[in-house]
Amino acid sequence: MIEVLFGESEAASMKAAIEEGVISGSTDKVICLALMLDIGDIRENIESPYRQELIFDMYTQNVYDNTEETLEELKKVGRKYIDEHKRFMKYALEGEPIRIWYSNAPYSMCGFHYVCNILKDISSEIFTVKLPEYIQIQNSVMAYEKWGGVVPEKFGEFIKYEKKMSKIEIIMFANNWLELVEDNSPLRAVVNGQLIGVPVDFYDHLIYKHIKFKHIKEVGLIGEILGIYQLGIEDWWYASRIEHMIENNKIRIVEDSDKKYERIISNI
Repeated sequence: MIEVLFGESEAASMKAAIEEGVISGSTDKVICLALMLDIGDIRENIESPYRQELIFDMYTQNVYDNTEETLEELKKVGRKYIDEHKRFMKYALEGEPIRIWYSNAPYSMCGFHYVCNILKDISSEIFTVKLPEYIQIQNSVMAYEKWGGVVPEKFGEFIKYEKKMSKIEIIMFANNWLELVEDNSPLRAVVNGQLIGVPVDFYDHLIYKHIKFKHIKEVGLIGEILGIYQLGIEDWWYASRIEHMIENNKIRIVEDSDKKYERIISNI
């Protein structure tokens, strides 16, 4: 069974779950397609330099150590995920059964739709495990945003949500992806459970709402937003938008720092 996930931390948790015997399988068959398909031009070929550069740009948003050595290591990250894509295609063409672990987080939903599109003409059996928004544990409720929030020893509890996809379902999600490609908005977001194209400033109002008229560390502002809104958006996206706002004189730096996240910012 090929296990497909769309984030680095969740793929690492899956490998740990297999090593601990929580999930049966092989760690060599865990595929991480952390391609950030909720961001940027999706008409470009996945294996193009464009997608690698986009991944690199997003990863460098929250890097404290920007030495040449560190940046070169980050460039390898984009190439690694392209290699993962090639490895996935090799397994798929060999007819291996595939299990896709996805959630409502935009990057994950995009990954799921994309994979359905590339598998629509492949005869492999395809299964899905969609992360529920919450599960009840005795007298409490545990809410989940993405698979990265599930510890390895808990992965086995979600197998009961596994479903086998029919050919019609695969084609339906594949067609949805082709519509998103045709639209090719700068971002894709999940709105009322539906994956749609949205403008690049779609989440900007959250930054403005929480910065208000106070002076605040960038890391504190981003943490506040992430803590309140469970949207499946990573910190580096908000960091990239804050950088854009600074460059366009919509946010100002009150006290700068070599470590970007440590600088103090405010409304203009």
